[in-house]
Amino acid sequence: MLVLITYDVQTMDAKGQKRLRQVAKCCQNYGRRVQNSVFECVISEDQTVRLKSELSLLIDAEKDSIRIYYLGNNYLRKVEQIGKETTYDISSELIV
Repeated sequence: MLVLITYDVQTMDAKGQKRLRQVAKCCQNYGRRVQNSVFECVISEDQTVRLKSELSLLIDAEKDSIRIYYLGNNYLRKVEQIGKETTYDISSELIV
C-alpha cells in the first residue's frame, strides 16, 4: 500500500536537529524521500505499524508532528510530478 509520510520537527536547538535526522533516517528505511520532510513508502500494514511505533519514539510530541496519509494500492499509478522529474518507480524494490 502507498503511504505518504510528512513531518515537521522543531529544529531550534541541537536536540531538535538530531530528532530531524533520526526521523529522516527512519523514513528512509521504509521509503524514498520525494521532498524535504516528505517520503513515499510502499509498505505492508505490519510495516506501517512498525514505522509508526519507531517514529513515535523519535519525536518530541510537544514540539514535532508527523502526518501519515494512507493512499492504498489504487494510487500507486496516480501520482503526478510537476517540475524536476524523479527517476525511480515508487513501486520498485527498495534496497537499503
